[in-house]
Formats: sequence, structure tokens, C-alpha cells
Amino acid sequence: MADTTHQAGGQDVQELRYDVENHGFIHEEHHEDHEHHGNFWTNYIFSTDHKVIAKQFLFTAIFWALVGVGMSVIFRLQLGFPDADLSFLKPILGKWVDASGKLDKEFYLALVTMHGTIMVFFVLTAGLSGTFSNYLIPLQIGARDMASGFMNMLSYWLFAIAGVIMFYSLFIETGPASGGWVIYPPLSALPQAMPGSGLGMTLWLTSMAIFIVSTLLGGINYISTVINLRTRGMSFNRLPLTIWAFFITAIIGLLSFPVLFSAALLLIFDRSFGTSFFLSDIYIGGEALPNQGGSAILFQHLFWFLGHPEVYIVLLPALGISSEVIAANSRKPIFGYHAMILSIIGIAVLSFIVWAHHMFVTGMDPFLGTIFMFLTLIIAVPSAVKAFNYITTLWKGNLVFTPAMLFSIGLVSLFIVGGLTGIHLASAAIDIQLHDTYFVVAHFHLVMGSASFFGMLAGIYHWFPKMFGRMMDVKLGYFHFWTTFIGVYAIFFPMHFIGVAGFPRRYYSHTSFEPFGLFTDLNMFISTAAILTFVAQFVFIFNFFYSMFKGRLAPANPWKSNTLEWSTPRFPGHGNWVGAIPQVFRWPYDYSKPGAKDDFIPQHIPYSETPESNLPFEEKLATLEKQQKQEGIKIQKTPKAPTSESSKTDLDEGENV
Repeated sequence: MADTTHQAGGQDVQELRYDVENHGFIHEEHHEDHEHHGNFWTNYIFSTDHKVIAKQFLFTAIFWALVGVGMSVIFRLQLGFPDADLSFLKPILGKWVDASGKLDKEFYLALVTMHGTIMVFFVLTAGLSGTFSNYLIPLQIGARDMASGFMNMLSYWLFAIAGVIMFYSLFIETGPASGGWVIYPPLSALPQAMPGSGLGMTLWLTSMAIFIVSTLLGGINYISTVINLRTRGMSFNRLPLTIWAFFITAIIGLLSFPVLFSAALLLIFDRSFGTSFFLSDIYIGGEALPNQGGSAILFQHLFWFLGHPEVYIVLLPALGISSEVIAANSRKPIFGYHAMILSIIGIAVLSFIVWAHHMFVTGMDPFLGTIFMFLTLIIAVPSAVKAFNYITTLWKGNLVFTPAMLFSIGLVSLFIVGGLTGIHLASAAIDIQLHDTYFVVAHFHLVMGSASFFGMLAGIYHWFPKMFGRMMDVKLGYFHFWTTFIGVYAIFFPMHFIGVAGFPRRYYSHTSFEPFGLFTDLNMFISTAAILTFVAQFVFIFNFFYSMFKGRLAPANPWKSNTLEWSTPRFPGHGNWVGAIPQVFRWPYDYSKPGAKDDFIPQHIPYSETPESNLPFEEKLATLEKQQKQEGIKIQKTPKAPTSESSKTDLDEGENV
């Protein structure tokens, strides 16, 4: 049998021969276990192990989620109770709460800006993809590690540096950036425009530039790993839908984030070096600025060329996670596997040609607006394919309502409801009326923000046993789901109604406008729901950290899943498998197969071992497997001599797993 080569953390590992008992390959060269041979700093701080790096992303994302959602609670207090005394926040916010207990108006805009930035980029982009792409890609494709362990480590630490800079901007004298999370010029391009356009905006741009480099390094690594490091038998037609989602997401990010990087770079030039890429005919205090020839609309094109693919950079990994969780807990094969893959690819392609639907009010040519409206409506087709396939997978399944399953079903609900409101905003005539109202806020918080957050929580509950070797408390998980699910709808569903009535987003107070006084009670209800939902997240925080140390020990495969990560030891070291890397023989969704002894058949189980459930074409594959086994036995009789005692140990361990 021909030798193959895998790479583990930048080190080449030769595969010598097929191991019949373990359905995998035995290493000729010793695979170094860095986790055991290193020290604390190399094992847990500057680790190149993809599992450790995934946990670093996860812990950092939890921190940023608390910060970002906490900010939203503060500005919801202002919106829901505009006459309330907020002096109790003075120990936290300092001078941004004045002597009368009122929140500073400039700081209100900064809170809105930083909330959007943190949640979209630091939590739902880095937190979601950084955690689960890092953790699951090598484990589910049968690789020792990422293609480049060093690049993987560098990706995290650049993200951490970007986070430190962004966090520091919260404490400067003039306050953090406050031009909205989309940082449209001229507010973001003129340091003198407002306090939040000064140093805070400079730090925002610096942080985002470093964050983008981090994201690109991660994306290159994910793509390279999926293409090059799949184990024997793991064809693209056998990849779990999680890997397809992570793979396509990385490609989207690799093509779109450089455009935002260029926009940030040009904005820095306009702010600091006197260029006029985005500035022209600007007057401040009656004085004309010298900038001529630029266009603020150009920045919008550059931003939204990333901004709309960003919706799917956030959403597709959550959908991929839910595909795995729903199939495993429905005890059914995922419905329409190839249709799901094509829908992911279709969404990715269309995401690059719909960006201008965010710009219907910029005065674009109506004919051009019609084209973007048409393309935006088309993207509903692959989205509907995914929604219907989830529902069909659930239909008549033997449903197991784990917390992960509930959050996945919640994602499908939010995806459908939020997607339906997107049809309204895709129409230029309707969008012009609803633009920058709370209808838009409700739409993207449901379809992108909350749905993706539910997918992330589903992934945490589902893979927590593999990450930490323990089980999270199920009852606390149920409480967390129902309070969050009800809370999210209580927050965002009423926003559709006030948005249709014209209630504008980013306004400090609605009491100055008599028509909006009608919505005082509704705003109070939304703010109350937001506070209660935020408090409920601390149940999850307690469950998460308590279960890490005190949770019930997890069995090897608690959900009876088919994918490869459950074939590793309960606490896999750096390299994931001891000895043999499993070979893959089948697709990942053989659940409740007629005639099978169990209601799941893992991917690494050969067809020759399941004759009672094989289909006619699978019997032919079983015959081929028997021939391969015989060849493997012949090779095992005369194995190549190990090159060292450590290599011999690896061979012995591989044969006895």
C-alpha cells in the first residue's frame, strides 16, 4: 500500500501501513506530542494545538459577548426609561453619566457603535469560526492538526491584540468610536467632527486592521487544512456539513475582508495624511475644508462588499453546526445532503453580488437598484432549501431534545422569521421607507445576530463533552434555552411594529418627538425583556465554568454521533489520535439505517462489518474493503523497522488501541 504524508503542527508525519483493527494507518515516524513535552506557556498560552487555540477563541468570545451585550443593556435602559436616574452606573461609566444621572448623548452613540462592532466581529466572526473551525476541522476530517500550527497561534494572538486595542479605546478621554458600527465618512474621516471621531476612531481602525489580518490567516489555514489534510477515504462527498460550512465561510472571508481592509487603510489616509478618497465639499462651523474629489458613497460600496458577505460569514458556520446537531438528535440522515452543499455554495456566490441593497437610499440609478433587488430576492431560494431540509430532517424523527437540539431548532425558527422580513427590505420601494428604522434592527438581529448566537450555543452544548471531557447540566441548559428563546422574540419582534411606524434607530431619546410617544410602553417592554434575557445568560456562564471542573464525566460518544471526533480518546492530546488515524468508509449521516444493529454507524466503520444493513452498491464496497484488509495483513507481517524506540512505541500503541 502506498505511503501517504500528513502534516501535524508544521511537522511531516509518514503513514506506513493500514491497521486492520483500527481502520486506520500506523505512523512510521514518531508523532511528537507537544502537549506533554512542553511547558505551561507552550501548552496553554502560545500553543500550536488547534484544540487549545479553539478554547482560547471561545473564552475570549465569552468575555466579549458579555461586554457587547452589557453595552446593549445600558443603551436599552436609556431608550426604555429615558427619564430614569442612571447614577447607579456612574461607578462603571464615570463621567459619561452626568450629575443629574443622565447618560451622555455622545457616549450613547459610542455604545451603539461598539456594541455592533464587538458582536459582529469579535463574537460572531472570531468567536464562532475561530472556536469551531479550529476545533472541528482537524478532528472531523481526520488530521493531526491544522496545516500550520504557528499560523493558527498567530491568528489568535493577533485577534487578542486587536481586542486589547479596542478595549483600551473604551477608557480614553474623548471616548470610543461613535460613528456607528459601519463608520461611514465624513464622521469617521474627520477627527474634529465629534469627540468619538478622534483617537477612539483611530484605535477602532487600527484594531480592525489587525483583526482582519488575523481573520485572513485563519481562513488560509482552514482552507489549506480541508483541501490537503483529509484522512484516507474522506472525500468531499463524505465531509460533514459542518466542514462544508466552515470551508465555504473561510473562502468568503478570504475574498471579502481584504476589501474592508483597503477601506480602513484609505480612511486612515484621509484622517492622517490629507488625502480625499472619501471627502469632498465639507464645511465645519461655516469653514470649507480643502478636501475635494472624494466620495463618501465609495466607502459604502467598499464596506458593504464585505458587510453583506459578513452576514454569511457569521451565519453559515451556525447553520453547519445545526445541521450536525439536528441530524444526530433526530436519529435520521440529514435530508438533501447534496442540496445542502449546493445551497451553501449558492449563498456564498450570491452574497458577493447583493451588497448594494444596503444603499437604495444613496441615490443610485433605479435600474441598478432593480438588479440588486432581483439578486437579493434570489438568495431566498438557497436559504429556503436549507430551511425546508431542516424541517424535513426533523419530520418523523426520533427526536432527542438536548439543549443543543433546542438551540438548533431555535436557530431554524429565527432564520425563517428573520428571513421573511428580509424579503420586505429587498424591495427598493419598501426599503426606502424602512431604511434606518427599527424594522431593520429587528430583521438583522433575528436572522444574523440571534440565529448565529443560537448556533454558537448549540455548538458549545454539543461539543462541550469533547472539549472538556465533562457534561453540562441539562436542566440548566433547558432553562437557558427557554429564557433566551422567549427573550429574543420579546426583544426583537415588537421592533418590527415600531419600525413600520417610522421609529428611527440610533436616536438617543424618542420623547423629543411627539408621534413616537405612542411607543413609550413598547420600548419599556423591549428594554425589560433585554435586561432579563441578559441576566439569564449568567445561568449559562455558571453552567459552563462549573461543568468544566465539576460536571459529570462524559462518555466517549455521548450523543451517539457518526463523525470522527468521537473516535478520539476522551482527552485527546496534541495529534488527536494515538497511533492510527481512522480511515473513512462512509458518509457522516448513517442514522437509523434499516437492518443495522445500532441506530448509528460511525464513519470509520467499514461496510464489511455491517453486512446486515448494506445496500447493493455498499456490498461491492465491502468486497473491496476485504481485499484491502488482506493486503494490509500481508504488509503487517513484514513491517518496516521502526527508526527509534519512540517510533516502536507508536506502532505498538496503534495496534492495541
